[in-house]
Amino acid sequence: MEPSTLYVIYGNEPKLMVKKILSKIDLEKEIPNKDALIGIKPNLVLAKPSTSGATTCPNLVEGVVEYLKSKGYNNLAILEGAWVGDKTQLAFKVCGYEELSKKYNIPLIDLQKDSFTDYELNGMTFSICDSIMEVDYLINMPVLKGHCQTNITCALKNMKGCIPNKEKRRFHTMGLHKPIAYLNKILKQDLIVVDGILGDLNFEEGGNPVQMNRVIVGKDPVLIDSYVAQLLGYDLEDIPYIKMAEEIGVGNTKLLDENIVELNKDSAPMTIPKTRLVKELTANVEENMACSACYGSLVHALDRLKEMGYLNNMDGKIYIGQGYKDIEGNGIGIGNCTKGLKNNLPGCPPKAKDIIDFLIKSF
Repeated sequence: MEPSTLYVIYGNEPKLMVKKILSKIDLEKEIPNKDALIGIKPNLVLAKPSTSGATTCPNLVEGVVEYLKSKGYNNLAILEGAWVGDKTQLAFKVCGYEELSKKYNIPLIDLQKDSFTDYELNGMTFSICDSIMEVDYLINMPVLKGHCQTNITCALKNMKGCIPNKEKRRFHTMGLHKPIAYLNKILKQDLIVVDGILGDLNFEEGGNPVQMNRVIVGKDPVLIDSYVAQLLGYDLEDIPYIKMAEEIGVGNTKLLDENIVELNKDSAPMTIPKTRLVKELTANVEENMACSACYGSLVHALDRLKEMGYLNNMDGKIYIGQGYKDIEGNGIGIGNCTKGLKNNLPGCPPKAKDIIDFLIKSF
């Protein structure tokens, strides 16, 4: 698999979806040997189920585990360290990972209780948990979601769970962005499997889940985060650690459309109820059989527009969904299904960043 390529699959069956992608990229060709210690690093920031939009779906991890075991890789471990103030062991239990561990005989390693070693880079010292550095092949499985301090959290920031609590506290005193970038120069991830099924709108702790119905796979965490930033409606300048990581050689931000390989198109409807915030954001949206990936992009775009002060000035209707495929005339439409409307943004699904630019010009 080329570092410059990202694979995307849409749907609401995470176990099946991830197996299809891993088969497509021939994952076994990437792993050194059958005895290699393969570490799986989910996002279990706190003890909340994945339905909250905060943590990695256990079914997605189970799909990775089943695929690896079917290919003869049995030396697996799941490693995580919850944020300061929560307990990893409780997160393992609440998020469904204890059950996963028992079913497949996979150890759960609590990095909050792990020993650590100091590493120096460019005059700075970083403490990193020893167990994560002993892994031969690291699969990072972050959640595609917003974050109250860094705007997004995905591949690069998910590595923060691999440092001791004292270091997590220090990262905040350092402003988060630079230490996150530098951590990823020391701690290498071999494959990223992004849980984009259900992620929170703007808070890492969950509470306003938005259904995005996608799994993204790649090798370059900088490229992954650059793509995710667009999906959630941000410019790279809004997430400084992405460019910082590129500058020190962690990865590349230059993502070409031809290097995004979509294995299918989303056709799954929304299945989760809208929270109060999502209802407020979509007050002017006329939805008719919208696919979740497209609608999720619109929700993220509207949230960004609210932050920018534009939303209150948008008093017209926005149309989205397959129910508008045969509708023509005036109106503002999002996605290919509304191409008959006079003012339409194409895409299946469009990125939130493109929706933002389009709606600012449309009202």
